[in-house]
Amino acid sequence: MDSMVFWIASVVGFAIAYLLGSTPTGYLAGKLKGVDIREHGSKSTGATNVLRTLGKGSASVVLLVDVLKGLGAIAFARWFYPWIYTLPSVTPPRALDLQTWAPWAVCLAGLAVLLGHSRSVWLNFTGGKSAATGLGVLLAISWPVGLGAAAVFGVALAMFRIVSLSSILAASTAIVLVCTLEQPLPYRLLVIAGGIYVIVRHRANIQRLLAGTEPRLGRGSQESKTESQT
Repeated sequence: MDSMVFWIASVVGFAIAYLLGSTPTGYLAGKLKGVDIREHGSKSTGATNVLRTLGKGSASVVLLVDVLKGLGAIAFARWFYPWIYTLPSVTPPRALDLQTWAPWAVCLAGLAVLLGHSRSVWLNFTGGKSAATGLGVLLAISWPVGLGAAAVFGVALAMFRIVSLSSILAASTAIVLVCTLEQPLPYRLLVIAGGIYVIVRHRANIQRLLAGTEPRLGRGSQESKTESQT
């Protein structure tokens, strides 16, 4: 029974990470200005559509909060799961000591916050591409990987002015870096799975990139209708 309490508490932790990720930042930013962001531009709730619809100020806030969601989920997991082990009413399985379980719990919480951002329960399980939230996760688990991915994103965006391409290159860079640098296996699996998830979420953008029709930042509103979520 005590082990059952442990698993229930663990699931609750993952649910909290998911709900944190599912907070629809872009949608709420629009509502504060009396705008349903889903009815304008690309109809996405990501920072790119917020930028084109509401301006730089709102977009900056949305981007920052989405990054903080990833950071917050990892910080929460690192506090919550060690705390569970201190409860006298909880008896974890013998094979799962804290040192073994904590990295895996962080890994699952990271995946949960990414899923929450892209499949928000508050938006009928729709959302963004999890790139910004993924950056927050990267910075929390390995700041060198996070900074490397952010640098590639920034350089690619300055060169090509295409958000989706920059996000795909950043996710690919994160996968390469986490496999190159010394990292715990759960963290490597988190970054690999999360990076692939972000790339797969951009599959429609990849088709447009191959066709040469993917819009760039700074173009007219007609092109923005197909711009990716972030």
